[in-house]
Amino acid sequence: MTKLSTDQVSKPQLFKGIALFTPGGDLIYCIDPSKQGRWHLHLCAALQEMLDLSEPPHFLVPCYTATIDHWFNPRTQQIQTFAEAYPAVMRHQSVLKAIFGTGDIVWQTAPWQEGLCDRMVLATYRASFPQLWEDHDLIVRLDRAEIASQYQQNQLHLQQGKLNTQGYVLRLFVAGHSAATERSLKNLHQLLERSLGYPYTLKVIDVFTHPEQAEIDQVSATPTLVKVWPHPIRRIVGNLDNVEKLLQMLGAKEI
Repeated sequence: MTKLSTDQVSKPQLFKGIALFTPGGDLIYCIDPSKQGRWHLHLCAALQEMLDLSEPPHFLVPCYTATIDHWFNPRTQQIQTFAEAYPAVMRHQSVLKAIFGTGDIVWQTAPWQEGLCDRMVLATYRASFPQLWEDHDLIVRLDRAEIASQYQQNQLHLQQGKLNTQGYVLRLFVAGHSAATERSLKNLHQLLERSLGYPYTLKVIDVFTHPEQAEIDQVSATPTLVKVWPHPIRRIVGNLDNVEKLLQMLGAKEI
């Protein structure tokens, strides 16, 4: 890993990218032309190493991230950009535009995840991770070669039965924000907290607001829960109250 100035960063024509900020203003990010999109855990692990943290700061992901997808739309035959950031990092738009080369594109505000990004909740982490609230003037690009190397090592460990997953990355696709949606989300959070023995990141995506993301993840009905990480990618459509079916989809019983 190296600290880079923005003029050192080459940007491919089509790519996915993610930026993870700290409350203190440090930044670590990745640009991947292969558009695999599974770097949340790698960025957290890199922050742990760089700042000498006791564990990867997974709690940052639903509060301090920005994501971008620079993709080719076959219907319009044009390259399109979908970019969003959580409210806590919207003040860093100038930096995001520089590292991802988005020009004058306005970044959309991602929905704040109630219960995960509350100030009181974050304050409980500050005592355990004080380094994250300090400004180390870091802008670090995590090279995708490093990610590929980590992924290959993890795959080898999986084959040998030695890998303990570091966490889950989940996406919940819903149609609008109704009382039923809020109830389902609350029940899902409670189930995950009770049943998973590993950290998880759950991102809620409204298909009405972000139909392109639903298309990318091949979602045709709601609600749909997609397990992005760990591989293999799995999904469950419809009733999310079936605990047995949900845990089987997550592969939680296999870990």
